[in-house]
Amino acid sequence: MVVGVVPAYFPNIQYMSWVVSQSQVAFVTDNPYQKQTYRNRTEIYGANGKLKLIIPIVHTKKKNRQADKTVAINYENDWQKDHWKSLEAAYRSSPFFEFYEEDFHPFYYRNFENLMDFNIELIKKILLILDTDIILLPKEKADREFSDLIIAKKINKIEIPHYHQVFQSKHGFINNLSVLDLLFNLGPQSLEYLLRLKY
Repeated sequence: MVVGVVPAYFPNIQYMSWVVSQSQVAFVTDNPYQKQTYRNRTEIYGANGKLKLIIPIVHTKKKNRQADKTVAINYENDWQKDHWKSLEAAYRSSPFFEFYEEDFHPFYYRNFENLMDFNIELIKKILLILDTDIILLPKEKADREFSDLIIAKKINKIEIPHYHQVFQSKHGFINNLSVLDLLFNLGPQSLEYLLRLKY
């Protein structure tokens, strides 16, 4: 059975632990766009604790909600520069930031028209870094959809085993952040960690 999932912006650890436990995944992009989800937001560990990074979108005046695949990214403000500066400030001193920096840096200088295209390319890059054998399929191949992973208010956050985080001496361990937090702190051990969660 192929399960579909809505692409998220730098998905959290729970999301990615589910993805890497699959042999095949389809990205579903024709659902109605919903606010307060991880479609356009991620959470990292900044110097002052949890920091939300939100991609601005182009809002339409249509009465019916847009489909995910039609939601455009808003580039009126330089959010890419702000997000990259936040990532640098949060993780420059982490063990593996410099190791993966060139993988992610180009995403903040290239404009993607649609949010879903941007998210899918980021997830593909993460899966490539993790060196997984997951087969990505067109959304039409999904037998069912697992949508709870992107709903910020509904998600049943698992308590994950602690790993070293850059600012944990100030604010303690913060659970289930973006998979970037894991990659920048654990590096090549990230896949093994995600598979151990057995989401």
